[in-house]
Amino acid sequence: MPMSRISIGNPSELGQADALKAALAEFISMLIFVFAGEGSGMAYNKLTNNGAATPAGVVAASLSHAFALFVAVSVGANISGGHVNPAVTFGAFIGGHITLLRGILYWIAQLLGSVVACLLLKFATGGLETSAFSLSSGVGAANALVFEIVMTFGLVYTVYATAVDPKKGNLGIIAPIAIGFIVGANILAGGAFDGASMNPAVSFGPAVVSGTWANHWVYWAGPLIGSAIAAVVYEIFFITPSSYEQLPVTDY
Repeated sequence: MPMSRISIGNPSELGQADALKAALAEFISMLIFVFAGEGSGMAYNKLTNNGAATPAGVVAASLSHAFALFVAVSVGANISGGHVNPAVTFGAFIGGHITLLRGILYWIAQLLGSVVACLLLKFATGGLETSAFSLSSGVGAANALVFEIVMTFGLVYTVYATAVDPKKGNLGIIAPIAIGFIVGANILAGGAFDGASMNPAVSFGPAVVSGTWANHWVYWAGPLIGSAIAAVVYEIFFITPSSYEQLPVTDY
């Protein structure tokens, strides 16, 4: 069972060079991802004079996030595993692939990366608003929660299948591509309803900079629940005890 492999970790690892380098890699990857993803939305709003959302806007958001996440995961993969998402880190923790203490270090780096990216965007655009994630008209918190759970389940399941599973073999860049694709596809599905975050850090940065916290809890609860379900399902049904191994940072 995956829960039996959960590890708190040793406080000394927080000061180790490899852990600090991994946290820095997560910070940089998150900054790259949020700057491109949130920035594309700000550019679209500028071009349309903050007009109403359109199908073209959703497609643009899907493509920008898919491309940026592919790059962000790729550049961090050999250093931190390229989580670029507190929900992915949480899923790895549930499966016993990262200690709690290193996971907290990753979370701090990811959240800071998102906030810094949004601050840079606000300055670079001359003070344009970094729009926080919000629910569309007619969409309740419960609806959005289900969206976030299901979409993040798909994301973390994809991460497990392509990056965590010891049987994955040498997939090369397939994992970052698949991860980028599932995020882009989920934005096409859920973007018009709740923004399709799937990533608490991506929601956190714009909320901090804009000061908008309405229904923010949805963008934490949904991804973390979906991540935990995906980790437990994949660990129980597809990673057998004989195939389990503690993955080194270079693999994840």
